[in-house]
Amino acid sequence: MALWRRCSGALGLLLRPLHAGTPPRDVLLFEHERSRFFAILGVFCAAQSIFWASLALAALSPPPAPGRARDTKASDRGWVDLRSALWRYGLAAGCSAVGTLVLGAGLIFSLRSVRSVMLRAGGQQVTLTTHAPFGLGACFTVPLNQVSCMAHRGEVPAMLPLKVKGRRFYFLLDKAGHFPNAQLFDSTVGAYRSL
Repeated sequence: MALWRRCSGALGLLLRPLHAGTPPRDVLLFEHERSRFFAILGVFCAAQSIFWASLALAALSPPPAPGRARDTKASDRGWVDLRSALWRYGLAAGCSAVGTLVLGAGLIFSLRSVRSVMLRAGGQQVTLTTHAPFGLGACFTVPLNQVSCMAHRGEVPAMLPLKVKGRRFYFLLDKAGHFPNAQLFDSTVGAYRSL
């Protein structure tokens, strides 16, 4: 009986590396703290959207009526007014589009930039924390089988794309971040899965 216990204990030690992907507690796999950068990015995007919105409003306001000479023709005045209105509406639409694009790009980038990746106890779920607008942070938990890394850490120079099933855009892990458990990351979150 004692021999059986000793052999089963040795067998358990041999099989332990096979089950290394199921940690008994939460394990941090990736961390990159850049709250200050994303706070500045949020302020920049908000300021840009206010700037472009004020330009659009200024373009929509009618120009002051200049004093015209009495000898100008009425038909020529109508054509100039139409061109002026088209120019103002076009400029307002362009300014609104630029402001919306800057704000949208800043929001999407901050919502998709990952601050940390945590493998939950048991190894079946992953919690992703993003920087969110103004660096406030937002987190969500998904099953591990719904996360796929689109490239290996050694293949990409700057950003590691991470696909989560049911989400439109990729999540980005900056390689300048810290991978405290690199082998566990590669075997769990860093593995490619067809979603």
